[in-house]
Amino acid sequence: MTSTDSMPSFVVKDLELQCGVMLPEVKLIYQTYGVLNSDKSNVVLYPTSYGAQHTDVDWLVRSGGILDSTKWFVIMPNMFGNGLSTSPSNCGGAAASDFYFTHYDNVRAQRALLDSLDIERLALVYGWSMGAQQGYHWGTLYPERVKRIAAVCGTARTTDHNRIFLYSLQAALKGDPAWDGERFDGVPERGFHTFTQIYASWAASQAYYRAAPYLEWGYDSLEDYLLRSWEAGYRKRDPHNLLAMIETWLRCDVSDNPVYEGNYKQAMKAIAARTLVMPATTDLYFTPEDCEIEANLIPDSEYRPIPSIWGHRAGNPYQNPEDELFIKRAVDELMMSA
Repeated sequence: MTSTDSMPSFVVKDLELQCGVMLPEVKLIYQTYGVLNSDKSNVVLYPTSYGAQHTDVDWLVRSGGILDSTKWFVIMPNMFGNGLSTSPSNCGGAAASDFYFTHYDNVRAQRALLDSLDIERLALVYGWSMGAQQGYHWGTLYPERVKRIAAVCGTARTTDHNRIFLYSLQAALKGDPAWDGERFDGVPERGFHTFTQIYASWAASQAYYRAAPYLEWGYDSLEDYLLRSWEAGYRKRDPHNLLAMIETWLRCDVSDNPVYEGNYKQAMKAIAARTLVMPATTDLYFTPEDCEIEANLIPDSEYRPIPSIWGHRAGNPYQNPEDELFIKRAVDELMMSA
């Protein structure tokens, strides 16, 4: 388990979660980059994505990066369930079979963190994948506190087609003999193997696998790439946490909360932020068609798909300078807008 002792943390006392459980305290582990200016107008919130901790996806926060740390004060909160913030692996209450986190929970805790730092308004919420989902929740729940949103490869509500992918991941892990119906009593060896093969098949496009860029990165074959990149990466995560984050993803819906009571169109129309909707043209689970439908519901939005063969992975282009430049230019333009 990764030690969080040296990481900034924020504790919320007696947070009633959307699942109905009241935890005595929940812990939000976060990291900051750059310098906060005197009027606190340069704050960027960058929530984490599925399976990721902040150190996995903070590569783009640097001088000259997509989020330029010489200009912006970037706060990266770790999503509940990711193994750093409160998760099944570090909180007994979160390990119960009927327990789940939602983005409504994540964003309310993040709001409390910003309140503690006396930050009233965000210059930008930037998010990829489940981070984009949290960005949309910020825009709907706290429209007066968000000036801009960059939603990269993510939707405000999980589609039925996306659910099938998530159900298959659940089935892969829970189909392992180590699953006793409520918990894993050992390492789900077969479960991890099947889970990562499913994940890799959806996360990049058919054209990506035809091009096989991984052969230039030191992998001998497709099988070697799947084993040493995909499977090795997910084996670093507690499987209970992986299931918890799937549950959060399945429950993503900006209108499923006491504020909007299921009125999805009303929630989307409430977004006051200048919103950049940026899917990848070949994303298989946050499809460009689904993202464009959502962009049309947001009053002040721009739909700008990333022309890429990298599928969902185009939104986190640490091995892909072309897509990185496309995203950086789009974000730079967004940040220069009023």
